[in-house]
Amino acid sequence: MSNHNTTPFNIVAKTQQGLEPILAEELVKLGATNIELHKRAVSFYGDNLVLYKANLHARTALRILVPIKKFSANDEQQLYDEVKKINWDEYMDANDTLSVEASSNSDFFNHTKYIALKTKDAIVDQFREKYGIRPNVDLEQPILKLNLHIFQNECTLSLDSSGESLHRRGYRADANLAPLNEVTAAALIIHSGWNGEGNFVDGMCGSGTILIEAAMFAKNIPSNMARKWFGFMGWKNFDTQLWEKIKQEAENNIRPSKAHFIGNDAVYKVIEIARGNVIKAGLENDIKLSNMRFEEQKAPEGGGIVIMNPPYGERIEMDDVNGFYRMIGDTLKKNFTGYDAWIISSNKEALKHMHLTASKKLVVWNGQLECKFHKYQMYRGTMRIDKHSES
Repeated sequence: MSNHNTTPFNIVAKTQQGLEPILAEELVKLGATNIELHKRAVSFYGDNLVLYKANLHARTALRILVPIKKFSANDEQQLYDEVKKINWDEYMDANDTLSVEASSNSDFFNHTKYIALKTKDAIVDQFREKYGIRPNVDLEQPILKLNLHIFQNECTLSLDSSGESLHRRGYRADANLAPLNEVTAAALIIHSGWNGEGNFVDGMCGSGTILIEAAMFAKNIPSNMARKWFGFMGWKNFDTQLWEKIKQEAENNIRPSKAHFIGNDAVYKVIEIARGNVIKAGLENDIKLSNMRFEEQKAPEGGGIVIMNPPYGERIEMDDVNGFYRMIGDTLKKNFTGYDAWIISSNKEALKHMHLTASKKLVVWNGQLECKFHKYQMYRGTMRIDKHSES
C-alpha cells in the first residue's frame, strides 16, 4: 500500500535569476500552495505528491529542496554542534552514503568546501558514536544529499530531493562552444507564449537545446522524464507506489505534436552534435535538422515562430558581430514573412544593427550574462527602419 503523507510541508525550488515568476506559475499548476518569490528561488507548501511532480515536471527549476533545520552559527564549531543535534537516524542509516553541498554569503564563513566538510563530520561522528560505523561520502549518487545555505550567521540545512541539477535532462551528450542551459531554453519558450503548434524554427540551433525543449513542451513530455534517479528515491519515506502512479500518469498525458520543428546550423560538426542529442531525446521523428547558413534558409509556408540564440561575440569571438546581426535582420525580413522572431543576445549594440523594431523586450539571464530577449513581428512588407531600435 502507498503510505502517501498528505500533510503539506515547506519546500524551496531553486532557479535562475529572473525566472522566479515562471517557476511560480509552473508550481501552482502542480498543486503548490503558499507560494512566495525570492531571489533565484520560490518557496511553497506541498506534500510528497507535489514534491515528486515538481522534480519531474518543472521546466524552470534547477533543484527542489526541503528545509529540515534553521539555526544561527557564528563559527565552524557552532555549525558542527547544531548539525550534530539533529537525529540523523530519521533521514538515513549508518551504512548509507551522503554528500553535502554548501553555499555561503557570510562574513563568518568564507570557505564553502570547509563548511560542507564540518557538516559531514557532524553527521558521521554521530553515527560513529552511536553504532561504531560511519556513513561514507558519495559525490555522484548519494543516498542522502544535503544542501547547506548560510547568509551571515543564519544557516538553513535542507534535504536535496533532486540529486543532480534538474537542468541535466539526460539528452545532451555533447554541446557546441556556448550551449544554452536547458532551463533557460525552456524559459524562452514559455516567455514567448508559444502554443505548441505550427512551424517552430531555430536557424542557429547549435546543440539543439531550444528545439528539444520546444518539442518536449509541445508533446507534453515532462522535462525530467528520462531521469532514472532523483534524490528523494533514497529517502526513508520514499513512496514507490505514489512515484510509479505519477510517472504512469505523465506517460499517459504525452501527446503527438502539432508542430513542425526545423533546425539549421552553419557548422556541420555542430549539426551532428545536435542530431545525436535529438536521437538521445527520442525526438528524431519530430525535429528536422540541416547544415545551412542562416542567410540561405527559407521559412516553411504558413508562418510560425523563430527562437534563436545567435553568438553574442563574447564567448565565441567574431570578426564583425554587428554585420552578422545585420545579416540576421535582413534574412528575417526577406525570408520569414508571417513569423514571430525571438532573438536572445547579451550584445545590445549588435541587436540594434538588425534594424528591426522589437514589439516586446524581456531581460533573461544566460548563465552570468544579462541578455535581451526581443520579439520581432515579421509582417509582410516589414520596412527597414533608419532609426535604430532602442535597447
